Amino acid sequence: MSYQEKRNIVSIISTVLITVFYGMYVFQLYQEASQNPATVFSFWGSVILTLIPVLIVFKIIIHIVFNIINKIATNEDEPSLTDERDRLFELKATRNSYYVFMLGFFLSMGTMALDMPPSVMFIVISFSMIVSCVIGDISQLYFYRGGF
Repeated sequence: MSYQEKRNIVSIISTVLITVFYGMYVFQLYQEASQNPATVFSFWGSVILTLIPVLIVFKIIIHIVFNIINKIATNEDEPSLTDERDRLFELKATRNSYYVFMLGFFLSMGTMALDMPPSVMFIVISFSMIVSCVIGDISQLYFYRGGF
């Protein structure tokens, strides 16, 4: 298995685990938070704005640990060069990720058009953000495994 495939598998697993733990934390906060309509927007805004740095920081830490463990286990360094194929795979995966996020964004706007509570809109946006990250990694893994 190539370095890129291992990196994508670690990224998928870490994204799912971080999201599950953060989701449990947010669920506890949501149960404790007052259901006052004035605080709903500030609560979900802070949840989403906190999710982004949490994902970034933990994924950086996990990838550093992955590189250390991979170096110890296989005695291989991270590839320093990327070729056109790698860039093409990254671009295609990014495209797929954007498609999924935009679909989630339009679904969240649809929830507002159907007079659903604002919490539903924020949950759909958060979920689409996470799913788009996972779809991007899965797409990249698919492309590296030989699919086009």
